[in-house]
Amino acid sequence: METNSTDQFFKSTVLGHPSGLFVLFFTEMWERFSFYGMRALLVMFLTSALIDGGWAWDREQAMALFGSYVGLVYLSTMMGGYFADKKIGYRMAVFVGAGLMTLGHASMAIETEFSIYLGLALLVFGNGFFKPNMTSIISEMYKDRQDKKDGAYTIFYMGVNAGAFFGILLCGYLGEMVGWSWGFGLAGIFMFFGTLQFWLSQDIFGTIGLKPVKKEVTLADEFNDKLNPFPVWQLVIIAITVVLGLVWIIFEPAKIISSGAVDIFNFNVMGLSGNNFTILLALILFIFLLIYRLQNYSQITKEKLIAVTFFAFLTIFFWAIFEQSPGTLTIFAKDYTNRVLDGSAGTIFKIVNGLITVVPLAIITWVLYLLFKQTFKKYALANIILAFSFVIVWGIALWMLYNQYQEETLEVPASWFSTLNSLFIISLAPLFSKWWESKYNPSANMKYGIGMFLLALGMACVAFGSAGIEPGAKTASVSMIWLILVYLFHTMGELCISPVGLSYVSKLVPARMIAMMFGIWYLAVAIGMKGAAKFGENIDKIADEKGISYFFWMLTFVSIAIGIISIVFQPFIKKLMHGVR
Repeated sequence: METNSTDQFFKSTVLGHPSGLFVLFFTEMWERFSFYGMRALLVMFLTSALIDGGWAWDREQAMALFGSYVGLVYLSTMMGGYFADKKIGYRMAVFVGAGLMTLGHASMAIETEFSIYLGLALLVFGNGFFKPNMTSIISEMYKDRQDKKDGAYTIFYMGVNAGAFFGILLCGYLGEMVGWSWGFGLAGIFMFFGTLQFWLSQDIFGTIGLKPVKKEVTLADEFNDKLNPFPVWQLVIIAITVVLGLVWIIFEPAKIISSGAVDIFNFNVMGLSGNNFTILLALILFIFLLIYRLQNYSQITKEKLIAVTFFAFLTIFFWAIFEQSPGTLTIFAKDYTNRVLDGSAGTIFKIVNGLITVVPLAIITWVLYLLFKQTFKKYALANIILAFSFVIVWGIALWMLYNQYQEETLEVPASWFSTLNSLFIISLAPLFSKWWESKYNPSANMKYGIGMFLLALGMACVAFGSAGIEPGAKTASVSMIWLILVYLFHTMGELCISPVGLSYVSKLVPARMIAMMFGIWYLAVAIGMKGAAKFGENIDKIADEKGISYFFWMLTFVSIAIGIISIVFQPFIKKLMHGVR
């Protein structure tokens, strides 16, 4: 009997899964370490005073640049997915992406104006090649073992969050307490280790992810759909939409960041400013093309695609509010939160921070040991590099904890609060997974509604906590408990929406259209990310006029409104989903 590809991978296992999964686990872990480690520092670096090594930008400038960066990060995944599928294969795309991100972090560590912008550009392109193709390799590895796939993605997701946790914790500590270039540089070092480890271990994936071979396309007769190719006029509209969108997202922040920048949007059309007209025109063209194309599918397919589009619309608002974390919430932690702990409060924090640092690191090191036992003979150099990276991370973690234990009065780094998201995900994900598998599993609309209400509850906490801050105040000493509650409720909201949304795309969309609809989904995420920055750009104006609490109450009520919309539309969307749960 011929052995299928999946059976081959299961000949060498760690915790019941192929050793190759854990090669991806550690590659993704170091990539997320670098991505989130740098992200936690960027806005603080830009807004810190010159005497502290920052650029002394105001918050509006910092959020404008940050919003364009994260928006482009998600838009670039469409480019990376295309090149991997059509040209170079998943494996080379991951390697190219990891290499570009290594160079990007190294460039940012130099801290000149040119090197920071170059670094961000390299990170955008690198992430585009890397992000969509890691999960594609996992999908191929488990294609004949669907029953093991959920467990595989759970393990992989743990790697994502472990990397995010340690990246924010350690890069944040070095950046804030030692120097910004140390934080940016550490992110690059571990991205480099991840790149080497992946490249030296790549034979473990067999033929998965090699350069694609052109295949004869066959069309499944799903719901009697006919082929719906893009004619030339539609391709022209797509090109115009892409160009308008990219021009806006790249040049829109330029006039905010620098008064001397050339303003290409210095015109008005029908009372609209140039930048508003440009992005509005791009959105109108995109929506027109989407509606036009939906009419060419069978009734069932069209209705399912409308349901996906509805959830993508809700997703924009979710990310626009959730992604206040690296921007306005980090600013709130830095400037408005009492982070100085002494006496018993300081001792409790030292113990808790020591436990949440050492215990997860010990567990992941044990997983590394299990991988060594399976793969050291064939991939010795990759394993040695991986081990060396863990020696460094253990050294930095213990050095950080030692320094904190030596301090009588401890100042908690502002970036530390962002680690709570990953910590809560690792703790709560199994509970939510059990909920989704039980008879009490809510409908898609209810999950979105619950997620948005939890988001609102988190924003209400920080709005209530900051109620005593006077309009125009630049500093305050609000209790840390409000930020901790924000991250708890926001993480619960994320678990209701983020993994669920992608799941519904795969369930509702015909197989031949998956790539296109994932592209639309990531476009929605990119719009949400830029939306988060647009909210953040206005924090100073609102805080000066009405107080910072008013800003967070606004986001609270927007979240509630979107949650209500999701629940009200449940009967209509349920009908469009045709029994898919």
